Amino acid sequence: MSLDWIPREGGAKDHDLWGDEHFSDQAPGVKYELRPIANPKSGDEVKDLFSAWIILNNPRQYNSYTTEMVKGVIAGFHKASMDRHVVAVIFTAEGDKAFCTGGNTKEYSEYYSQKPTEYALYMDLFNGMVDSILNCKKPVICRVNGMRVAGGQEIGMACDLAFSSDLAVFGQAGPRHGSAPVGGSTDFLPWMLPMELAMWNCISCEMWSSYKMKRLGLISKAVPVIKQDGKWLRNPQVVTEQYVQDGEIVYGEFKTGEEGKAARAMIKEITTDFELLDKEVDKVLWTFTNLFPHCLQLSIDAIRQKKKFFWDQSKHEHRHWLATNMSSEAFLGFTAFNTKKITEQDTIDFIRYRQLLAEGKIVGDELFEEVLGKPK
Repeated sequence: MSLDWIPREGGAKDHDLWGDEHFSDQAPGVKYELRPIANPKSGDEVKDLFSAWIILNNPRQYNSYTTEMVKGVIAGFHKASMDRHVVAVIFTAEGDKAFCTGGNTKEYSEYYSQKPTEYALYMDLFNGMVDSILNCKKPVICRVNGMRVAGGQEIGMACDLAFSSDLAVFGQAGPRHGSAPVGGSTDFLPWMLPMELAMWNCISCEMWSSYKMKRLGLISKAVPVIKQDGKWLRNPQVVTEQYVQDGEIVYGEFKTGEEGKAARAMIKEITTDFELLDKEVDKVLWTFTNLFPHCLQLSIDAIRQKKKFFWDQSKHEHRHWLATNMSSEAFLGFTAFNTKKITEQDTIDFIRYRQLLAEGKIVGDELFEEVLGKPK
């Protein structure tokens, strides 16, 4: 029996909320690109199926995101969600130094500090950025091309999978620079690391290697990006052999002493090649392409719900605390970091700050002047 008699509307509607006004090839900005899905074995491209690449484009400031860039990320994930031709999203950045180092400290210091209402509005956008990743109706791969630190770590952990350059480092910066990693890290890290390691990673501001993060289960794979004489060389700064020393697993730890110094000097001279990293991404894209799309997305959303549960529990109260903090410790931390070329130090005098608080001093200009560095 034919159903031709039933009235139907043809074509495909556009469900995107925005055009391309939030995307830009100019730095700082966010680029949005569609790249064909290809068979990784044959290299043949599939007609009309794509991966959507959302690219942070602020390499001069280690791909820290400005307010306008946050809007671009939100727009990019929504656009990819609404595009029937997109199989998955690749979230990455320009250059080889950083995926993202969090919010733009210059903007934080020079505009948002001591403006709690303005920062509260900004945090609404930031929360919307994390939501846009967790709510994306396509699988999301974080292609970690360099440092994934602070807010960059948080938006990276909101993604479903992460494949990393083995030169990348991971960690938080908040307690050292006037904030707290409550933009996702306090919610996601306990799901991804053992509790005490999650605690230490969250509060210590230590940078951990991609190999350590792979060993601990935070990322899917760490891939060499140095090629010399036709051979791939693993990050020379990191111990990449499995052994135990003084009761501790050394694999993934940074080398120290003269060996570490020589390795760091070598890294400054090398040229990176992301061929292997992109091959790993292509393999996953091909896997996704050969799965039922709705079954795939339900599976992803069901896993995401566990991360979303804790994120949704606290994101609003954290928004209010972070706004208030902009008048005190955030002002100090971001100002110190933003003026380091003037004072030659990127943090306040923490000991004097604690002493003044213990004396009951009012948190104001007099205290600020005493703990901030002085122009050299």
